[in-house]
Amino acid sequence: MPPSQSAIIVIPARLSSQRLPRKMLLADTGHPLIEHTWRAARTARRADAVLVATDSEEIAAAVRAFGGEAVLTSPDAPSGTARIVEALPRIPEASVIVNVQGDEPELAGTAIDTAIDLLDRCPEAGVATLVTPLRSKDDLLDPSAVKAVLTPWREASAEDGTAGSVVPDAWRALYFSRSPVPAARDWSDALLTTTPPLYWQHVGLYAYRRSVLEQWNDLPESRLAAVESLEQLRVIEAGIPIVAGAVAHAARGIDTPKDYAAFVARSRSTP
Repeated sequence: MPPSQSAIIVIPARLSSQRLPRKMLLADTGHPLIEHTWRAARTARRADAVLVATDSEEIAAAVRAFGGEAVLTSPDAPSGTARIVEALPRIPEASVIVNVQGDEPELAGTAIDTAIDLLDRCPEAGVATLVTPLRSKDDLLDPSAVKAVLTPWREASAEDGTAGSVVPDAWRALYFSRSPVPAARDWSDALLTTTPPLYWQHVGLYAYRRSVLEQWNDLPESRLAAVESLEQLRVIEAGIPIVAGAVAHAARGIDTPKDYAAFVARSRSTP
């Protein structure tokens, strides 16, 4: 195993949001949402620093007010990853850059550490991400629950042509989809209860090797990414291996007023 790599967490945060306007600055808990996410990210033990990349001076000012560091980017960035790529020249040197979405204030620091550790254990991987077992048929059929098709991660083949050994608790991502995949020709609800799981839900966190982000703008366009609206398919089509690690459950993201109200209620009930 290679030595542990340096890592920095970057939280992309934009001011405009369609379903929940100005959500990064909502502060019904007494603290803006972006602060909750920043504080959760800081519990990761493998990361050396946490930065916010934002298109808004208002968000940047809020970040500085609670003691964080912010980098200003263009409002035209089409995705969180693109915002990080734009900020990359101003991000301190680190071999791994972790993309934590600004609307996931309950993401565990241990989950972030899992993604960083995967890149240590799987040197062929360019990107690490997370998945959780998908056990609900409703989730399987829900397009907003992104499914991951996985196979066990194997180390590079030996010089004699024999297959490399399986890396424990690591999976190679073959495909991601909003459709229920793999599609069962003969469906049985028992397929949702297998061990190891057959169906996985993607958890939207990425740990990138810095070298992958440095070439991001030169990656070929992906029709699959466009049709599924899933940017990780661009990585797969470019031939960059993605390794996935399992966590017990997905963090609850904040997308709607109902999501935010539930988060506020949970925050107030926590000692």
